[in-house]
Amino acid sequence: MKRALGLDIGDRTIGVAVSDLLGMTAQGVETIRRTTLEADLARLQELMAQYETNLLVSGYPRNMNGTEGPRCEFVREFCEEIRKAVPEAEIVFQDERLSTVAATRSLLEADVSRKKRKKVVDKMAAVFILQGWLDSHPQL
Repeated sequence: MKRALGLDIGDRTIGVAVSDLLGMTAQGVETIRRTTLEADLARLQELMAQYETNLLVSGYPRNMNGTEGPRCEFVREFCEEIRKAVPEAEIVFQDERLSTVAATRSLLEADVSRKKRKKVVDKMAAVFILQGWLDSHPQL
């Protein structure tokens, strides 16, 4: 089993999670503060090298009715930039409806302060995205 990185791609941040070596659980890694496309891609490449993976599971923010909106287009465009920078990257999309809601709820239940929640909610959303994908792909 190779590891996978989970991504919650937003305008200002990219939440990142990683799977364990058995492909059973996802753990939060970091929240990348977006600056420039080049810097964002460079940090992702560093993380891919650090965790020895080219498998990326990107959240795919469909509308609640299942249709694709501007956010899906935004994520697809960013993933195309990843493919240009890292041609060997294998990118899969995971429906992420309610992942941020679930992450926020989880942090609220853990009594995490508003200030800390804001810093980690994207990373937690990436965990929910990746865990959902891992759970639906047990054969890996």
